[in-house]
Amino acid sequence: MKNFKSIAVLCALLPVAAWAQTATPRVDQREARQEARIQQGAASGSLTPRETARLERGQQRVENMEARAKSDGVVTRQERRHLEHTQNVQNRHIAAEKHDRQHDYNHDGRKDRPYRSR
Repeated sequence: MKNFKSIAVLCALLPVAAWAQTATPRVDQREARQEARIQQGAASGSLTPRETARLERGQQRVENMEARAKSDGVVTRQERRHLEHTQNVQNRHIAAEKHDRQHDYNHDGRKDRPYRSR
């Protein structure tokens, strides 16, 4: 009877342990925050449509890397580090594009040029 109980507990906990090794909540939360920053920049006009598309491709690359890391059922420490590094790079790209003085405030698909007086 003791063996049956221990086997039952083991069978109940095994799928939870396997799921825990492929769960990446920090990566998912950060992806969501970065995507929100991109959308906010596009809505405010601080990102041009071309910049927005480029940043979204970068986010898609991070999501693809995460899917590859999860594909074998275990996300290793090295894979997590690589994902975090890639997200750091993407974070810098988002910040640079949002603050590079290229704007599309009137949302016509073209960069707005600042008025220059002579």
